Amino acid sequence: MIVRAVVLVVCCSLLTACVSNSGSTSLRSSEGRSQARDAYIQLGIGYLQQGINEQAKEPLQKALDIDPNSADAHAALALVFQNELETDLAAQHFRKALAQGKNTRIQNNYGGFLYEQGDYKGAYQQFSEAAEDTMYVGRSRVFENLGLTALRLQDEDLAIEHLERSLRLNPRQPRALLEMASLLYERREYVPAKKNYELFVQQSEHSARSLLLGVRLARIFQDRNQAASLGLQLKRLYPASAEYTEYQSEQ
Repeated sequence: MIVRAVVLVVCCSLLTACVSNSGSTSLRSSEGRSQARDAYIQLGIGYLQQGINEQAKEPLQKALDIDPNSADAHAALALVFQNELETDLAAQHFRKALAQGKNTRIQNNYGGFLYEQGDYKGAYQQFSEAAEDTMYVGRSRVFENLGLTALRLQDEDLAIEHLERSLRLNPRQPRALLEMASLLYERREYVPAKKNYELFVQQSEHSARSLLLGVRLARIFQDRNQAASLGLQLKRLYPASAEYTEYQSEQ
């Protein structure tokens, strides 16, 4: 937290230098306006990353005052309003950002917004278009999102297909690993389910869901000690969870 605060102060200083160092003449040139716009956007994103949504709005609005068509400024404002549960404003700014042209990162974020709103078909469309960008650094996460959305659309085969693509691109994704393990367990494909589960355990802390799945897999493979150990962890860490209630009913 201290490091982030220092970084933010530095950003503020740089922004002041960028906008005011040359006086009003800095905004008279195209290059000066672009530099000021980008500095305001970075400052807004800095606030956003710290969860200071209210303070993020002012620099982002100033960026839009300089360049009303800035996709990055609109996209950052969309995230601010999404965090504030101002869904109409968030959707409006996402659409304005994407109106400036195809942008994989923004499409992935917009898909996440639509998923959060329960518009799974819309989310799937955005993720599908984002996945077409074969050079996108976060493409594995896009396929993970596609898999999770396919589950919401009740298409398990498609979900497994997307999750496999995701894990092929990046095998160290806890959520994709756990979802795959759970889906394969439900299909009684216990050996690959166990493999994905063990990889998940190597990458992430346990949740109530992962502990219950671990108990079930341990029972399938007749590992009583492992089943008992995970069951005790579930009782100790998540005694009020639905998973612990299920665990008790299965005893």
